[in-house]
Amino acid sequence: MSELSLDAHDVRKSYQLGDGSELEVLRGVDLRVHRGEAVSIVGASGAGKSTLLHLLGALDRPTGGMIRLGGVDVTGRTSHELARLRNRFVGFVFQFHHLLREFSAVENVMMPRLILGASRAEAAALAEALLDAVGLSGRSTHKPWQLSGGEQQRVAVARALANEPAILLADEPSGNLDARTSEGLHDLLFQLKERRELSIVLVTHSTELASRADRILELRDGVLSNHSYG
Repeated sequence: MSELSLDAHDVRKSYQLGDGSELEVLRGVDLRVHRGEAVSIVGASGAGKSTLLHLLGALDRPTGGMIRLGGVDVTGRTSHELARLRNRFVGFVFQFHHLLREFSAVENVMMPRLILGASRAEAAALAEALLDAVGLSGRSTHKPWQLSGGEQQRVAVARALANEPAILLADEPSGNLDARTSEGLHDLLFQLKERRELSIVLVTHSTELASRADRILELRDGVLSNHSYG
């Protein structure tokens, strides 16, 4: 694994509080993720894990530091440029699937490809293939409300892969699922990692999920450090 999907150096994030003081959440995060590598990030609630994931995926801007996605520096980009970079390099899976209720599973998965300008036929063919890859080939015409929680999250994973991203960022992807369904989702993520040489950064409180990654890092006091479960 030599190709870097993500390279972050000295990433900092502060927020201005109402009383004029400054809250420093991230104090200099360094993170390099190679192609096909899975990294899990653990830490206490409120440590800034979701904030970090949003910065790494160009959903928010750091106060300082540098972030490269697929070798492209996202620092100082306009909002329009950031949106294009997200679409090109990043897939997101959140705790809540955020599927569009009025659209079928296949239509939800088609959406990112259509936004990039693909034809409906191309987008539909890819979406069907991705739904098959996540074990939902027979559920493509179902609306989100007709699917179980685990099935909805699998649709969200398929949608995250629609633009063939360099990296998948997952924020508590199984946090809203029962234990058995969570295990199935975890298996799926790591099968996709192996099959597609997919890079993954996971934020999770799940010991089981975190332990399956190639590396476990802990976010504490605004910085990342190596972590292992004893």
